[in-house]
Amino acid sequence: MKHASEKTIASLSLLLDQIRSLQGLQEKKPDIFYRKSRAFLHFHEDGSQIYADVRLKEPEFERLPSTTKKEQAALLEAIRKFLQ
Repeated sequence: MKHASEKTIASLSLLLDQIRSLQGLQEKKPDIFYRKSRAFLHFHEDGSQIYADVRLKEPEFERLPSTTKKEQAALLEAIRKFLQ
């Protein structure tokens, strides 16, 4: 599974805009977010499928599907709950 391409990142623009608006996250590179000094969120692609690696439970990343709008909404909600 490879890191998300520029084309894939562009397809996530609405989701990324919503993530950028959340307090407590810092985008160090396009689609790579940090919380404090630790990597918190980035995206991968496998064929036509998109996945988010997000650190909702320390210390490991959890891989969540993020291809559909429903999956993206679930990801955003999980991040919001974690940050509260």
